[in-house]
This record gives sequence, C-alpha cells and structure tokens, in this order.
Amino acid sequence: MYLPRAFAEHDLEALDRLAGRDRFITLVTVRDGEPVVSHLPVLYRRSGDHVELIGHWARPNPQATHAGPALAIFHGPHAYVSPGWYPDKEPAARVPTWNYAVAHLRGTLSTFDDERSLAEVVDGLSIDHEATVGGDWRFELERDDLRRQLRGIVGFRFVAHEIALKFKLSQNHPMANREAVASQLEAQSREASRETAMLMRERMTTERNGD
Repeated sequence: MYLPRAFAEHDLEALDRLAGRDRFITLVTVRDGEPVVSHLPVLYRRSGDHVELIGHWARPNPQATHAGPALAIFHGPHAYVSPGWYPDKEPAARVPTWNYAVAHLRGTLSTFDDERSLAEVVDGLSIDHEATVGGDWRFELERDDLRRQLRGIVGFRFVAHEIALKFKLSQNHPMANREAVASQLEAQSREASRETAMLMRERMTTERNGD
C-alpha cells in the first residue's frame, strides 16, 4: 500500500476502531501466481502487538485450501472531497480527492476443521452480531442438525506480522482547508462522509493539543 508519512497511523487503537466499526475483511491470498479474494466476517483479537483474526469459509470456496502468507484488509469510512470546498482556491494543485481510513494486515493463514473449533467460530460471530440486529441466536452444539452444517465450512486463523494503517484525512493541507472539508462532510447525507469528518476532527484536535 502506498503510504505517505503524513497519512500513516501508528496507534493500534486505531485498528481496534476500524475492526470495531466493521469486523468484515477482504482476505487476499495467491495461488499459482493469481490473487484469490474472499470477503468475510471475522472475530478480532488483539493483545498488545499481537493481532489475530478468526473466521470461516464455505468449504467449496477455493481459498479454503490455502494456508501461509495472506493479506487482510479492514475498510473504514471514506468520502469524496471537492476542491471547491477549500478556502485557498488559488493554488493550481487543488484537485478532487478522496479521504479514507484503511488497514492492511500481512500475516500467516492457517486452517482448521474440527467440529468444536468451528462451532466456537460460528457462535462467536453470532454473539458479536446478533445484538446489533436485536436477535439472540446462538449455535447449539448439541443439536445434530446444526452440527451437520459445520461440515460445509472450513475455519481459518490469521496472525498478523505487519500492520499498515492509512488515515488519509487531508493532513497535507493547511488547517483552514481541513476545517472546511470536515464541515462540508458533516453536512452530507452519507453516514460514511460524516464518519470521515469525525475522524478528521479527532486528528485535528490531537494536533492542536500537541499529542
């Protein structure tokens, strides 16, 4: 990932925030020189610098036979930025751009298919997400019909070795431009635009406070 110094984020709490916002990754592996991609919900675990993602594929998914090096991507909020929003409209370099937050995790992928571990993954994912939709479904290992369905999935564990966080939030602009962009994004109807503005405000506050 192209990562200019101005946009690099080093605090892993920023990764916690992206994962907490949307525990859904793009998982990339390579087989025979070709990229293979899946989009998957995951359980996110971090202890200090150790980051682990756990999830599962449908068994017919070709990626379910992969192990070894992999790339996991968390996508944060993003928004279009119009050059017409900048107070200093004179410089010719002012052009449209896109603000966004994203995390790239490089690491090692391993697989598992024992019944109890698969059940724990399915149950863990349901605990994570059922409450967000007002539900209370849980995986019941003692039910034969549910256990049989575990045969249709393969579990994975991804351990990150390198983490790159890019928060492109107009940091390369004067503060007046950043303030103007944040105000414009706050007025947009897209929730992602307003979330992007919130991240911008947080970064600007941190800089003003000298943290």
